[in-house]
Amino acid sequence: MEPDRDLNPDTDDLPLRANTNHILVRHYVLDMTVHFDRKVISGSVVVFLDPCSRDGTKAEDDTGPGSNEVSRSTDAGGGEESEECRFGDVDVMEVGRKGLTETKMEKKVVAEDGNAQATHSWETTSDGDFTLILDCCDLDVSKVEELDITAVTAVSSFLPEVPSEESGVSFPNLQSAFLQNLISMPSSQWREKHQLFLSCSNAPAARDDSPVHFYRDQWSLQVRKKGVASPLEFPRALRICYETRPTGGSVRWTKDQDNRVCVYTAGSPINNRALFPCQEPPVAMSTWQATVRAPTECVVLMSGEEQTAPIEDGDTNFSIWNYYVTMPMPASTFTLAVGHWCPVTAEIPSSLESGEIDTTDCSKTFKLRDWTEAELVSGLGNSTSGVVKGSPIHTGRGDHPTRADSVFCCSSHEDEGGSKADYSGMADDGISCSHGDFPCRFTEQSARSQPLLPHRVFGPRCLLHNAQMVLNLLPQCLAAAYAVLGVHPFPRLDVLIVPAGFSSLGMASPHIIFLSQSVLGTGSAGSGANSLSLCGSRICHEIAHSWFGLVIGARDWTEEWISEGFATYLEDIIWAHAQKLSIEEAAEQSDLKALLRWRRLSDELQNSEEALQILRPNTENTGQVSESGASMVKHALNPDKAFMQVHYLKGYFLLRFLASQVEEQQFIDFFRSFVKKYHGQLILSQDFLRMLLITFPDMERTGLTLTAIYADWLDRPGIPKWLYERSAVWSQARLVEEVKAEVVKWILLSQSHQGKGRKRKRIEPKVNYKEVTSEQLVMLLELLLEEEKLSAATMRTLQKTYKLQNQDAEVRHRWCELVVKHVHTQAYRDVEHFLVHDQAMGVYLYGELMVQEDSEQQALARRCLSLVQDEMDQSARRVVEEMVL
Repeated sequence: MEPDRDLNPDTDDLPLRANTNHILVRHYVLDMTVHFDRKVISGSVVVFLDPCSRDGTKAEDDTGPGSNEVSRSTDAGGGEESEECRFGDVDVMEVGRKGLTETKMEKKVVAEDGNAQATHSWETTSDGDFTLILDCCDLDVSKVEELDITAVTAVSSFLPEVPSEESGVSFPNLQSAFLQNLISMPSSQWREKHQLFLSCSNAPAARDDSPVHFYRDQWSLQVRKKGVASPLEFPRALRICYETRPTGGSVRWTKDQDNRVCVYTAGSPINNRALFPCQEPPVAMSTWQATVRAPTECVVLMSGEEQTAPIEDGDTNFSIWNYYVTMPMPASTFTLAVGHWCPVTAEIPSSLESGEIDTTDCSKTFKLRDWTEAELVSGLGNSTSGVVKGSPIHTGRGDHPTRADSVFCCSSHEDEGGSKADYSGMADDGISCSHGDFPCRFTEQSARSQPLLPHRVFGPRCLLHNAQMVLNLLPQCLAAAYAVLGVHPFPRLDVLIVPAGFSSLGMASPHIIFLSQSVLGTGSAGSGANSLSLCGSRICHEIAHSWFGLVIGARDWTEEWISEGFATYLEDIIWAHAQKLSIEEAAEQSDLKALLRWRRLSDELQNSEEALQILRPNTENTGQVSESGASMVKHALNPDKAFMQVHYLKGYFLLRFLASQVEEQQFIDFFRSFVKKYHGQLILSQDFLRMLLITFPDMERTGLTLTAIYADWLDRPGIPKWLYERSAVWSQARLVEEVKAEVVKWILLSQSHQGKGRKRKRIEPKVNYKEVTSEQLVMLLELLLEEEKLSAATMRTLQKTYKLQNQDAEVRHRWCELVVKHVHTQAYRDVEHFLVHDQAMGVYLYGELMVQEDSEQQALARRCLSLVQDEMDQSARRVVEEMVL
């Protein structure tokens, strides 16, 4: 691969430039300040580096740009040091605060196109110097400096303890030896380790005759030190001062449903490289700790392990929030949300009802519904806080501790006298971890007997009542996931109802889930019950990602089905368990959902390019990277791919196919065994499939080989033969036959209206319509969409009978499609409401409005776009504008 060649701006592949085969970031210390007035986040990130090899080999294909490129950038104007690059007060030897601020800083230059930055002295380095390459875009980097760790008092006492001989490995200096020792500290000392990382991050810049130099292009930040030719000699700790851009793709600056400013990480294709310079390839697993300064009235939620309380930042109008993780994770899992979020409680405080926001009033716990307390709380003991008690972690500036017992708010169950429900079969004491050393919940006895995690729900004030549904469902869903998959990988969970412009129904990150408002009820009477299935199944889907997508991740990002296909398959099983369905009821519900997904997949594959239909687009090259570790993620920047569900659906059907070869419970037991073996690791498709075929050898005896699975399911577009055959069986299931019978009634009703005069008052035939579930209603509307014509009277009766405007978003989406197809003008208001309030699902509805070539419908599409375009997700907006404008 040639990752450093000039990239075609029209390509839809995403470059991962970081040279992770040469050097790895093991820990990040982030210091960020949120500026809503300028829509930027400023601050610094300190990276602690670990060379991957000690042979001094340099990358031939990952050196920086040539001299011609640098000369173009140096002709531009200069810049000054960012005022926002500030660090915590720290005791240093012989270097005071004045020495820190007077550290030499090189003048930077910025190219006219804004995509390149460099120090003037970058041209003094050579291709013979080793280059650290970090993934980076849409960031203004003001300074990169090597840190003088030996100047920190807290570190000095550790320096003599570093072994002088370390298995024959030599270090270029004492500082490198110390940092290597720090990175290698055992997980049992993680608190001390994080404290040392923090102290080191506050060190002054190294006073060196040979400072580091940097160059930033469209997709990367490149750093060199003149005369340093190998990763082993390269500095181990760098501080990068930078500022995000308002239009950067990693974060969304918008307003919530209360029209108050907020910002959150968008989970966009470029992940977090426009939030901080990092190593994006998933193999770059690292830990992090972060200090975030935000306006005092805001709440900061992050993917950190402990719930935290804000600390006032002196006389400013800002508060400091501190988070950290001890499990090494890809940088893409770092998640941030800052806004005027309110906690959801069982009873909405009167202050919120009256319009006064008090974000600290979250002490009331909710009441259990349906499940007994014994079923949910069994095994929690006295560990409901879900955090490790101990000495405080000092983060931010000054000695302000964030203690585990100083939580902002927690909605969890208290164990009153314990429970005797038996979860002993849920975890096997014989777990042997194969991952690197970190505090692992799979080996903690308390975690193994904890079906329910401490959890909180946040959202804008206007949605607190609707969001109570999430708070009520979470206990059942968490306990059901535990029953199906075993130990929860993470110690706590926050759920945030994100702004309307969020581009999907949900997004899972460690310790936090984003949910779209579309999964909630509409707020109308009875809408909550109608939305129960969509909300519950979506919660189960996102919870399932804790196991598949987070604690077990894909080593090659093109294999998205490992995350999304698994979560889609498991959501049905977990949701059925949460509903306490019988085996027969669960099977019927599962078959109905399978048929709906089959119809969706079939339609998608008919209307998409074949290249986007392949689950393993790199085929036999999956998982391969260049010599440096750089690679390209195929089709990651294709705007159409963001709205396709092939990885969800085709991956789900592959798992259903494999499950059909054995008993269902055996297949679930295999999932648990797979989790025990591979948690904390990255996998490829072959890892799962090989273990499956070894576990069930009869599969191969019937001709089901790894090669056959690749050929039929992973490496080619289209639909496998088994799926065609199985869909015919699903279409004859009992719940589907009930729907077909109802569809006949509606068709007959429509036919009875045809040819009747308008002057004579119609006598509607009395028809007894059967009550149907929300999934059945989706199927009913889809089948009616196949009808060439439905009368206006039938449409009105249909809407009235099922109260369609109060149904969940999946039902309302099909209703809107029906309205558009049959030009039912009386319900255009429903279409407008959907496009404004359910933006995650309405993208292609714009296309349906435009393709009809009806002037009123096209005007409706343009009006809706004008109402929401400022808050829309950027990818969604581009796709919609192509359709409408």
